[in-house]
Amino acid sequence: MSLNLEDKKAVVAEITAEVAKAQTVIIAEYRGIGVASMTTLRKQARESGVYLRVLKNTLARRAVAGTPFAELADQMVGPLVYGISEDPVAAAKVLNTFSKKDEKIVIKAGSYDGKVMNAEEVAVLASIPGREELLSKLLYVMQAPMAGFARGLAALAEKKSEGVAAPVEAAEAPAEEATA
Repeated sequence: MSLNLEDKKAVVAEITAEVAKAQTVIIAEYRGIGVASMTTLRKQARESGVYLRVLKNTLARRAVAGTPFAELADQMVGPLVYGISEDPVAAAKVLNTFSKKDEKIVIKAGSYDGKVMNAEEVAVLASIPGREELLSKLLYVMQAPMAGFARGLAALAEKKSEGVAAPVEAAEAPAEEATA
């Protein structure tokens, strides 16, 4: 289905807006992928906060022109799906993980921090922990000293309560023996 000029301008404007706030753009070839697989990929991308779209390459080239992703335009050949994300590793993770499950998705290239990456470099980027994972690790590290302190106080309180209960029991025992 062909787009008219107004539709093309709208698509370019939408993609330009996404690229403007993105840190990473990953492109992958999708020849022969089934509808169910593509639906699964789109669902995973949505859950990870990745903007995933199949675009006409000429429209994508226009959208990235004048941005840090402009050098990626040379790689935009063939049937491609574009993963665009604000999180530096989210798009790489989604497409790399899915390409391991479905060999019909082949990562061609990517761009991060103004540098074009090949498929191997995208795989390395995908192996880096994501923002959510890093935040959870940071939270754990921040909570560990307080949790240890709380466990120490609880153990001290338990020890003191055992120490107080033992003398009371010892004091009651001689009183019972005296009455017998």
